[in-house]
Amino acid sequence: MLLTYVDESYTDRWYWIGALLVPEAVAIPLSDALDEVMAEAAKTYGVGRDAELHGYDLFQGRAPWTGVPPRARIAVYNSALRAIGAHDVTIILRGVDRHGLADRYGDTRPAHEVVLSHLLERVDGYAAMREELALVIADEVDNPAAHRSDLTRYRVDGTGGYRSRRLTRIVDTLHFAPSHASRLVQGVDLVTFLFRRMASGVGTDPREVTTNRRLWCWVEPRRYHSWCWRPSGRRMHEGPA
Repeated sequence: MLLTYVDESYTDRWYWIGALLVPEAVAIPLSDALDEVMAEAAKTYGVGRDAELHGYDLFQGRAPWTGVPPRARIAVYNSALRAIGAHDVTIILRGVDRHGLADRYGDTRPAHEVVLSHLLERVDGYAAMREELALVIADEVDNPAAHRSDLTRYRVDGTGGYRSRRLTRIVDTLHFAPSHASRLVQGVDLVTFLFRRMASGVGTDPREVTTNRRLWCWVEPRRYHSWCWRPSGRRMHEGPA
């Protein structure tokens, strides 16, 4: 079974959703490793051991990281990504240009719905290739019932679009968990947030670009697939150089 943790990261222009596919035997060791990252951060910087590893908060120094120096926050981020990259996990990321999507479809195709369908196609395909099943656990979102209904439709009618696929390897329904209660949801948040910043060109300061690349190098070998759809133009791969 591939426990598939899902979270989104977005700006007004770009919407990305990432998946961290974790074999069941890896789930507890990886969760423990991320707990150890936070235990060390608590001992060194005085944050609570139960604090979230959240990409935006670490980058911006938001609570519970208020007052923790940037170098220290980068070190925590680095330790967390290093832990993720050291385990047998797989990363899949999909994105869309929200402006192009709105130009083509207006308000009829929400970005989250579009990108999630593309992501689930790839998760299902990867699980089939591995002769595995996938159970999807996502960070909490608005209107979860609608997303569960979409998954049911994808099983029967396919996902639609140019790569329409009937989802046969994703079991049960979509499960939603509060990020504060799951280190593995936090893990996919860290991965997706950093990837979105790099792929979208946010942060052009050379020092940040260098730092981001150094952080990303820990998980790059685990990236199986990433792609951003630009409805107003050609489809373009997006990812760290």
